[in-house]
Amino acid sequence: MPKYQPPTYLIEALELGPMENFIYLITDMVSKRAAVVDPAWEVPAITQRAQERGVTITDILLTHSHHDHINGIEALLGEYDAQLHLLKAEAEFWGQGLDLPTLHHGGDLIELGKTRIEVLHTPGHTPGSACYKINEDLITGDTMFVFGCGRCDLRGGDPNQMYDTLRRLKQLPEHTCIHPGHNYSVTPTSTLHDEIEGNPFLHFDDKASFVEYRMHIHDKVRHDPYHPVFKTTNS
Repeated sequence: MPKYQPPTYLIEALELGPMENFIYLITDMVSKRAAVVDPAWEVPAITQRAQERGVTITDILLTHSHHDHINGIEALLGEYDAQLHLLKAEAEFWGQGLDLPTLHHGGDLIELGKTRIEVLHTPGHTPGSACYKINEDLITGDTMFVFGCGRCDLRGGDPNQMYDTLRRLKQLPEHTCIHPGHNYSVTPTSTLHDEIEGNPFLHFDDKASFVEYRMHIHDKVRHDPYHPVFKTTNS
């Protein structure tokens, strides 16, 4: 039998703030370095978890620049000398004078100790939205929720781009574990297999129908917590 290999990284979710945000702490078990994804709302809870784990926060990863995902950056940087990472397209959309962030393109790799984090450019919710892939885990921000997806009617949103993005994400291995940016569903995580089966936004085979559903129908017929919706011949 193959020898057991302990995990080299750990992903922990903290549900913080009034909008049920998931803030993720990614820990590299070898170096004891940690990255925070979308620091917001209750920074002391984030730093306390890092202290409990005995890790040092060296990196901050942004999925996008909406206020509810970034409002803890300044406070966290007051505690740790961490490097801020986001996509170049999102920095341009955000338009803030950031202090020497590391700007990425889709396909770039971030090295967190021995843990390799792949940056995926996933526009639709915002022009520079990103997902972060670590082996079989995918942190999706507001691109994909469990049995849902992010809004496209806010500034910078584009349902046509969201359709293309979700089609690309469907090509990942079906056992990929989805870690969303909000706790909007009946379960905090899912697999891509279950999303393909039960996420209505992944059921559309033509863009026009997807855009109509995302922009004009979904919010009238579905409310969180989201349950799976299985595909019908009308999708």
